[in-house]
Amino acid sequence: MTITSAARAIHVLRGLLAAGVREVVLSPGSRSAPLALALHAADAAGDVRLHVRLDERSAGFLALGLAVGSRSPVAVVMTSGTAVGNLLPAVMEAHHAGRPLIVVSADRPASLRGTGANQTTWQDGIFGVFAPTVDVAVDASHDAVSQAVTQAGLRLGPSHLNVQFDAPLLPDPGMPWWPSTRPTLSIRSTWSIRRRRAPRADRWRRCLSAPRP
Repeated sequence: MTITSAARAIHVLRGLLAAGVREVVLSPGSRSAPLALALHAADAAGDVRLHVRLDERSAGFLALGLAVGSRSPVAVVMTSGTAVGNLLPAVMEAHHAGRPLIVVSADRPASLRGTGANQTTWQDGIFGVFAPTVDVAVDASHDAVSQAVTQAGLRLGPSHLNVQFDAPLLPDPGMPWWPSTRPTLSIRSTWSIRRRRAPRADRWRRCLSAPRP
């Protein structure tokens, strides 16, 4: 049975966590909405550290820098179409340096390739020899999604996980974007705007009221 786009995004993120990914760079777009929602919720739960960059090229090099600094796999997520091609420079750098960069691209169903559909191109194999593509079909099962993420995470260098998402992209009402198992902490802040600003305001009043020489 075909799983929903929201559930597919959750399985992709769980697979990335199992592969050791703790930092993700997101360059948001329409087709990657399921992944963006899951990542935002996982970041709020403390399961991943999410960085958002609007420019895909910048996102790719930030992810590469994080991978170099942490010596751990880092994922970079973007939407479909030409957005994926902007990752080529960072993928080439990661290939020659042997850094574990996982490119996760959202894609439209394969049936739309070559039809002139908006933001649709041949993303499977787009990085050539620099990063192999694992293409996750729109009708892939839970197990197939998990195996694809595991396969992408096993490489020492860069890898490309291309995940097809079909509409609807948003989860059903009431469905959690990221069902974290971490306990929810309730923290009451004692910080007060008035308390913080009062001393500075008093100093300004004293300066203004002081007699001029």
